[in-house]
Amino acid sequence: MPRPAREAQEGAANMAASRYRRFLKLCEEWPLDETKRGRDLGAHLRQRVAQAFREGENTQVAEPEACDQMYESLARLHSNYYKHKYPRPRDTGFSGLTVEQCRTVLATDALEEFKEMNKGLWKKLQERFAAKNQEDKTKE
Repeated sequence: MPRPAREAQEGAANMAASRYRRFLKLCEEWPLDETKRGRDLGAHLRQRVAQAFREGENTQVAEPEACDQMYESLARLHSNYYKHKYPRPRDTGFSGLTVEQCRTVLATDALEEFKEMNKGLWKKLQERFAAKNQEDKTKE
């Protein structure tokens, strides 16, 4: 292989490895929110990076510009770039709840409780009797 072609190929491989390492570092720094089981952005990010870079540093990135843009967007979110660029006068939203109160309300356990509270009486009775019928069938 001619030297310029080999150097270009090595340069592309180095860029792919560099992209992979940057995404790994971002994943390591991104916190996991245990209260949002199955809905956590950090867990989703880790999963997507694992899918996108299946071959690790040897993964060939099909769209390098889009990959770099995605990384930059995620890095800005992680660093709270927009929070600092556009500071809020108060730490509450339109609801009047504080950040901690919003976290509590949006926790997976709280959402499941709300879902259960919103079920009608008829639906709750149906579920209870369906479960009881299943228990009776397994005892027989």
